[in-house]
Parts: sequence; structure tokens; C-alpha cells
Amino acid sequence: MLTNTIHEVISDRTLSADLKNIARKIFNHQRISFDEGVVLFEKGELSFLGTLANYVREYKNGNKTFFNRNFHVEPTNVCVFTCKFCSYSMTYKNREEGWELSEQQIMDQVKSFDGKPVTEVHIVGGVHPKMNLHFFSGVIRKIKAHRPSLHVKAFTAVELDYMFRKGKVSVEEGMKILVDAGMNSLPGGGAEIFDEKIRKEICHDKCSGDEWLNIHETAHRLGIHSNATILYGHIENYSHRVAHMEKLRQLQDKTGGFNTFIPLKFRNKDNEMANINEVNVTEDLRNYAVSRIYLDNFNHIKAYWPMIGRNTAQLSQSFGVDDLDGTIDDTTKIYSMAGAEEQKPALSTEELVLLISQSGRTPIERDTLYNVVHDYSKEKLTESFSANGH
Repeated sequence: MLTNTIHEVISDRTLSADLKNIARKIFNHQRISFDEGVVLFEKGELSFLGTLANYVREYKNGNKTFFNRNFHVEPTNVCVFTCKFCSYSMTYKNREEGWELSEQQIMDQVKSFDGKPVTEVHIVGGVHPKMNLHFFSGVIRKIKAHRPSLHVKAFTAVELDYMFRKGKVSVEEGMKILVDAGMNSLPGGGAEIFDEKIRKEICHDKCSGDEWLNIHETAHRLGIHSNATILYGHIENYSHRVAHMEKLRQLQDKTGGFNTFIPLKFRNKDNEMANINEVNVTEDLRNYAVSRIYLDNFNHIKAYWPMIGRNTAQLSQSFGVDDLDGTIDDTTKIYSMAGAEEQKPALSTEELVLLISQSGRTPIERDTLYNVVHDYSKEKLTESFSANGH
């Protein structure tokens, strides 16, 4: 079926020669170039991009769409940095308007999920001077002592860069301290756009793109997997997006340590870039599709459903996406404060399974590293939830 579809695309007489050549490469599982990535963005019709992206998606993961049962802990929204696109953080001088969780308050949040079948806690937040390497290594130790099986995915490269510099340790030394405490993997946040001119314009005082890449490479070398992101739809152009993905593709060739790529949509509510219009759903789907085609060495492309909304998340599964993140349980404010589609981002496992099933895909509950926890194709949905106590 997929082969026939690609052959139909290649034989389309209305298609330009350069797009036909790209389609042939995808059909033959060949890598496309930087210039071809830009061509896809600039010339590819959405239906054409969807056909190619879905071919890659199904070649890699069949009809499966993955999710996990997770919750977020956001220790603080107080931050020393002043990113123009951020609607979440309070500057350190205005910290009385934000929140700062104590170690006990963080543990209270973790303990509130006792007895629930979550597999991952995702810890990210603002960069607070007092929440240092010692503080967070202690928190992680307590989480693991309380619930050893809980996967701790923690800290963007931006948080880590500040933590390590303030602690006067190298990246490798700092990573080893956190790994010894029980940290299991890294999220992909803070990547934004690697182009330094764009970076200086939108987030001038945080770590550079090269520093972000170095932290993730160091993690991979230590056996710690991570995710990768891009912030799209603001002042960048298509070349910037492809250049960003090219650096990730090169690092993945070197380490194989990335689990998934997560395009994050710029939102303009209550931030210094509110004058920039948000891109539409068509551009969201275009970006997912080109990401799936270009990042041939990434096994998974994730759509963060609270950011784009449930309807677009369903559509995205036909444009290369095979992961919709997790249940989240209304534990994150980072994107809802920026005007995301989902202002109360929580789905029960049953709701998420139904959302995926209604798209004609097979829901697969995974752990953080994509080991299968539950395959919902093996029994009827109602029987599955009854048997597992959902």
C-alpha cells in the first residue's frame, strides 16, 4: 500500500523534477540534503509532504502511536534569563510574583501520585539561583528512594548549563553527579533555534546552541538518553529550521542518544514577541512532515498535544508523528500560560487511547525509553480497561 502511494507520487506529471527526486530518495531510504530539506518546506504541497512523511512513519513504526503515563513537576517559574518568547517565567527581581517549591513541596507532588500507574516524572522549570546542583541532586535522591521505579526525566540543557557553571564543575562532572543521584534522562527543551543570530534576538542570555548540543552529547556518552526540540513559527525562516535539524541529525549519527524530536510551536500570549502572528495548522503539519522526512536517524517524532490541541494532534499522525507525549494530568503550566490550545492539559489514559484510536492508529503505552508497557491492539478497548482497572 505504501509502495503504491509513493509510486503514484513519483509518476505525478504535475510534480517538479526536484520534488520527484526527493520522493525517489525517500522511497529508496536515502538521506536528503540540506538544500532538499529547504525545497520541501518551500515547494512541497501539504498532501505531498504528508504522503512522504507517513511513508517514513509507517516504515519505522507501522501504525503505532505511542504515549506514556507521566506527570510534571515545575519547581519554579522564577528565572534569571529573559527569553522574549517566554510567557511562563518571572524575573528573579520579581520573584515574589512567582512560585518557588521547597524540597518538601516537590516531594508532596511526587507522593500525590502514589498508587497511580505513572512511569515518568518530568522536572523542568525556571533557572533559579538558589535551586542549584546540590539542591536538585538531593531532590532526585529522595524521589528515587521513595519510588525507585519512577523514571526521572529532568532539566533542560539551559538549566544544566547554569547549574554546572554555578557549581564550578564541568559538564561531565555535573552530569555524573545527577546520574549518581538517580536522574535517568534529559528532556529536549531549551534548544529553541540553534542559529546564533536568531538566538541573540530571542534568548540572548541563555546557553548557546553549541553548548546545548555539548550537554546532550555528554549525556549520551554517559549512557543517558535525551529528547530534542525546536521552537518554530516566530522570526526564523525555513533555512534556520533545516540547519537546526541538520545539527541534530549529525549528533544523532555520532551518538544515537536521542529518543525523539519534538517540534514546539511558538505562542504569542503575554510575552515580548506578542506582535508576531502565530502560524496556522497547515504550517504545523508541514513542519511535522518535513521533520519526519529529514531526521531519518530519529526513531520517533512527537506532537506535544497540550500545545497544539487534540484535533491537530490527531491530524499530525498522518504527517509523520507517532508519539503524542503523555497523560500529563494537568501538571504543567509552561505552555498553558503561553496561550496553548489546552488550558487544562490533562487526559485520562482512556481518553488518550480513544484519541489515538479515532485517528485509525494503534495506541501503544510506552515507558520513557520506548519499551512497550501495554499494546492496546491485542484486546478490545473496553476489555483492556476493565482488566487493568482503569
